[in-house]
Amino acid sequence: MTTTPTTTTDAFLQDLADELEIPPARYEAAERSYHSVGDWLHREGSSLRAADPQVYIQGSFRLGTAIRPASGDEDYDVDLVCELSFGKLQLTQAELKEKLGAELRSYAEKHRMEEPEPGRRCWTLNYADGAQFHLDALPALPDGEGRRLALASRGMVSRWAASAIAITDERHENYERRSSDWPHSNPKGYAEWFRTRMAVVFERRRRALAFEAQASVEAIPEHRVKTPLQQAIMILKRHRDMTFDGDPDDKPISIIITTLAAQAYNQEDSVSAALYSILGGMDQHIEERNGVAWIPNPTDCAASNRVRVSDNQGEG
Repeated sequence: MTTTPTTTTDAFLQDLADELEIPPARYEAAERSYHSVGDWLHREGSSLRAADPQVYIQGSFRLGTAIRPASGDEDYDVDLVCELSFGKLQLTQAELKEKLGAELRSYAEKHRMEEPEPGRRCWTLNYADGAQFHLDALPALPDGEGRRLALASRGMVSRWAASAIAITDERHENYERRSSDWPHSNPKGYAEWFRTRMAVVFERRRRALAFEAQASVEAIPEHRVKTPLQQAIMILKRHRDMTFDGDPDDKPISIIITTLAAQAYNQEDSVSAALYSILGGMDQHIEERNGVAWIPNPTDCAASNRVRVSDNQGEG
């Protein structure tokens, strides 16, 4: 029995990953859209202009692991963070969410879009059918110092804490109360950690693309570079979608697949070798605590923050 990937297997998996790839035009359209939202929040007359809105992409589009929808009826899910320079004691989560919602409603009216839909954490902007994507805009506050202090109180230090944010969540006990206790996230830190897990192969492939195009490395957009880690995750996500079609309650969320795959990846240079390594080692990064499966949040060192495998951390 074959115990290592074959050339034929690798070619097949590479073709599959290529089929799942999002066209560059989709990335560019998503980029234009979130820049447009950022420009709107910064415009003269914006009620949030003084809060210096920082709008940036998170999730699978940022990580380069987004996949084509399985059918023409599905949208691309583009996740944004709208980070506003308020303090956690200046307003409640509910007030922050409504402040952003008011601006997004006026943005939608100006651009003749449907009114944004409120969700548990985000506001959703739906674009015209031809665009085939929607934006989920997450209200947030900078919380790097708060996260650093929280880790320090447990004797921990995190190299990623500076980019941590406080976010809104309707199910949080302090959602409608002013409190220093907010839900937290760190999409920038997670993306930087993810990048370290494939840095060697990523840089090699980007240089190769630059050489082929007779251009500088900086001229090659990051979304054009695909590593075996990213492609393996794309294949695993499509397998997940097919396996759990019609069973959303048991469907593993993307952040779980992404974190375990990145932990198990060892800089392999082909999709088949990456999958072979990932599938053989990803279970080693799941821990059990009191009968519950837990996965360490890689943005907190020494596994100080645990992510329950049933929790959604926002990577689509």
